[in-house]
Amino acid sequence: MSDSGVSGVRGVRRATIVVIIASLGVAAVLGIAALLSDEFGDLQSRILLTTMTIAAFGTTSLCHLAVVTRSVRAVGFAGIAASLGAAICALVLIWLDRPFGTDGEQALYKAVAVLAIAALSLAQANLLLLLAGRRHPVIRVSLAVTLVAVAVVAVMIALPVLTDGGIPGNNDDAYWRWLGVMGILDALGTIALPVLGLVLRAPAPDQPEPSSTVRLVLDLPAELAERLDARAAGGSREAAAIAALERELG
Repeated sequence: MSDSGVSGVRGVRRATIVVIIASLGVAAVLGIAALLSDEFGDLQSRILLTTMTIAAFGTTSLCHLAVVTRSVRAVGFAGIAASLGAAICALVLIWLDRPFGTDGEQALYKAVAVLAIAALSLAQANLLLLLAGRRHPVIRVSLAVTLVAVAVVAVMIALPVLTDGGIPGNNDDAYWRWLGVMGILDALGTIALPVLGLVLRAPAPDQPEPSSTVRLVLDLPAELAERLDARAAGGSREAAAIAALERELG
C-alpha cells in the first residue's frame, strides 16, 4: 500500500475508533438508565442486551483496527466483518420476535455463535500479529505456533455448534482432550509472546568486514596544499600525501 493509502486508512481508523468509543459511551448510559429504572421489564432487558452487544462489538473492533495499517491488514478487516456480522445477528434476535420462524431463529443463533467465535479468535490473533514484524526466530516460531493453536481452538469450538453435536458425536472424549491441549498452547502463547517481545531482541545483522583502506578527508592550508602539489609533480595529490605520511610515520 502506498503512503497516501496508508494515511487514508489511518484517518479512517481514527474516525472509526472515535465512533466506536462514542457508541460505547451512549450504550453505557442507556444500560445504566435501564438498570436504574423503576421497572425492569422486557424493554429494559433488550436495552441491556443491546448495550452488551455494542460493547462486545466495540471491544473486538478496536483489536481488529490495530493491524489495518500493517501488511496483515486482511486479518483485521476479516475480524471487523465477523464482529459486525455477529452484532447484526444478535440485534435482530434481541429486537425482533421470531423474524424468520423457528428454523430461521435457530440459524440466527448459530450465526451469532460462530461469528462471535470468529470475532474473538481474530481479535486475539490481531493483537498477537502486532509482533509479526519481529525478526527474532523464537518470536517468529512462537507466533506461528500460537496462531495455529488459535485457529484450531476456534474451529473445534465452532464444529459442535454447526453440526448440532454431530461432531464430535458420542465418542467425544478424545476430541475434548485435544481441544484442551490446543487451548493450553493457545493460552501459553498468548501470555508468553508479549513478554518475549519485551525481552528478546532481533539478532544483530552481520557486520561488513573492515576495509583495507580508510578514507580520510582533511582541510589543508593553501600553502601546504601547494607544497603537496609541487611534491606530486603533476601526479596525484593523494599519492603524494600517502608517500609523505609513510616517510614521516616510518
